[in-house]
Amino acid sequence: MVDNAGAGLSRRRVLTAGALAGATVLGTGLTGGRASAATAPAIFYSPHQDDEALGLAGSILEHKAAGRPVYLVLVTRGENDSLASLMNTDPCPLTTRDDRHPCAAHGHHGLNWPTGEASDSVIVPARTAEFMASAATLGVDKVINLKVPDSVWGNEPDAFAKFTSTVKSKIASIAVQYPGASHKFTAGWLEVTKTHKAITDAAVQLARAGKLTDVRFNFVYAYDHPLSSRADGAAYVLNIPADHMGTKRDAIYCYNRWSPSKNLYALGYHSVPEKMESAHNDPHEYVFALPNSSYKYGEIDRPRTDWS
Repeated sequence: MVDNAGAGLSRRRVLTAGALAGATVLGTGLTGGRASAATAPAIFYSPHQDDEALGLAGSILEHKAAGRPVYLVLVTRGENDSLASLMNTDPCPLTTRDDRHPCAAHGHHGLNWPTGEASDSVIVPARTAEFMASAATLGVDKVINLKVPDSVWGNEPDAFAKFTSTVKSKIASIAVQYPGASHKFTAGWLEVTKTHKAITDAAVQLARAGKLTDVRFNFVYAYDHPLSSRADGAAYVLNIPADHMGTKRDAIYCYNRWSPSKNLYALGYHSVPEKMESAHNDPHEYVFALPNSSYKYGEIDRPRTDWS
């Protein structure tokens, strides 16, 4: 059981705090902190723009505090046509549906963005602007943007396998470039998201082949679950110190700022408001070790706790 006493701001205050925090966040450079250049880095892999703030930030800050260089890898481009359609809608659906959430544009955006494949031209750079603001807030030492098309959602029968192979090759190259690094992923077998599961498959294959060392998986989708079950099967629960939790919240706020002149449209919050609020209010992260030998590669249709 995880104690959630004293959880943070209400969702209304999240909106206000996010707008204030965003004003200074973009001016923050990526710094090396006190990490030694001779120390092998801790490398964190974010499948999409927002996963790092939701479920990796506390672990990133823990490694930074220990004096390790921290590199943050954005794996996919983060294409999302449905998000473009959402941002074209006025009034904002966040303010009209049953489980209402605040809209950083005060309920009105109507952006008239292109949809279909053409939406990539606006969605990808806007989501990446939020990601870079979050990375700067967390003080990571290096950002690596792999820019892999999120083709795992394609209609080809072998789309999942092709995507997994592409990601596996890129992760293997990173491991060669940074010998001795530790590698931190998301726990795709618990998340039933094709992209997360495919990246996890690539990581597990490489770890079992001895190509990766010190591999861990953070359960990013834990915040969709009741508090009492988030740690089921976890190797350990990270209790995030108050100062680190404040910084994690600042990273989350980067996904809830409306500043079109800076290409910030609160896309992360519009995409997963419930998950953002839940992660904001839970000062813990749920870390898993390599799954056991019964782990199955490929797509799954439900979370599998029995692979831990």
